[in-house]
Amino acid sequence: MTDVVRKDVKQRLENGDFSCAKELTLSMFSGKWKIVILFHLGTDGPYRFNQLMRLLPKASHKVLTNQLREMEEDQLISRTVSSDSQVQVFYAITDLGETLMPIINQMYAWGTDRIKQLQVTPKFNINEDEVHEED
Repeated sequence: MTDVVRKDVKQRLENGDFSCAKELTLSMFSGKWKIVILFHLGTDGPYRFNQLMRLLPKASHKVLTNQLREMEEDQLISRTVSSDSQVQVFYAITDLGETLMPIINQMYAWGTDRIKQLQVTPKFNINEDEVHEED
């Protein structure tokens, strides 16, 4: 299912009935997994679909597919098909997507600090391998 915020913003943009730049920015990565996907593509480089599925074990195949399609349509990521002996599809962040990385990194830092302030330990961390002793 298409993200409701994104769909609404796109429709209002097309109708010339839109003036909130903050809402447009938010609509680009609204959706359950988009920020996480952009973070990994922007930090680690290209991923194949199954690698992204492993990073997001709670994401369904359908949801991940839809979110990747939306981000590709919004030109935040690119989809490249390699035609070696075995066809492989890679997803990578685009230059436009890269411009969201400072925002996403700030959100990550803010969230990390807030979790420390709340003195809670998240039960599910999609970045299991990125948990550090000093965190």
